[in-house]
Amino acid sequence: MSGTVRQRLTDSLQNGAGASRAIATYMLANLSELPFETAMTVAEKVGVSELTVGRFCRSIGYQHFKDLKADLKVDVSDSPWLIGDRLREFQASTREGGGDLARSLELELAATVRAYELVRTPQWSAVVKRLATVNNVFIAGFQSERGIAATMAHLLQYVRDGVHLVDHSSGIFSEVLLADPKASALVMFDARRYSRQAALLAQRSRDAGMPVTLVTDLFCDWAHDCTTEVFAVPSEINLFWDTNGPMLTLVHLMVNGIIGELGPEVEQRLDRMSGLYGDFVGHAGRKT
Repeated sequence: MSGTVRQRLTDSLQNGAGASRAIATYMLANLSELPFETAMTVAEKVGVSELTVGRFCRSIGYQHFKDLKADLKVDVSDSPWLIGDRLREFQASTREGGGDLARSLELELAATVRAYELVRTPQWSAVVKRLATVNNVFIAGFQSERGIAATMAHLLQYVRDGVHLVDHSSGIFSEVLLADPKASALVMFDARRYSRQAALLAQRSRDAGMPVTLVTDLFCDWAHDCTTEVFAVPSEINLFWDTNGPMLTLVHLMVNGIIGELGPEVEQRLDRMSGLYGDFVGHAGRKT
């Protein structure tokens, strides 16, 4: 059997029976979630055995479920039908109700695309390399962007030493401004109306010789004179509050790039972190 995953599943649905038909029906209805499934989870949801899922995959031309997922990845990346179908359905449903959410979704998707486009700039490569090699990385967020800074700090602490979420409580940012500027870097997140603290911290850090990276919105007009790089992403998506989703996308892209720069040592650190987590905290559902 040949063709895309969707074509093979559709053919199986038309020609199959019993368990095969049930599995094909489930997979067709949940194609966007299949990359996150295993043969076991599919079996549990359909009500068949894991072996039955494996036999079904072989019957439509795949060695196993992982092989199907690998083909699905290529299928989805080359074709817009998944997001296209969902977007059209969402647009139709919201417009029937007279709402503007369809337009908001379009703007949000465009903003996310813009975040991905920034990865291809020379400034991006410089920042990723710097944050992978510098001794100290300070991360500061202001106003509603504080949570984004915390997310980046917590993720980055998993993969490297010397990552610090900047403490606002003292009000003077001494941990940043008294650090060795040649061995440190500052990453900041802020959006309009911009915090006076953000502008002052950026200026003082830059004056001291520390590289400063600002992630902000498209309206920021003060940052270029007091930062090393500015990554500006769209924030207006026709909702009451501006979105900070594209900033969070940038965080994940940046951490992903840093992991690539760090190389195999990341896996060793993650193994040690996992061991410590098991010793001190533990996971839900597991007995200690």
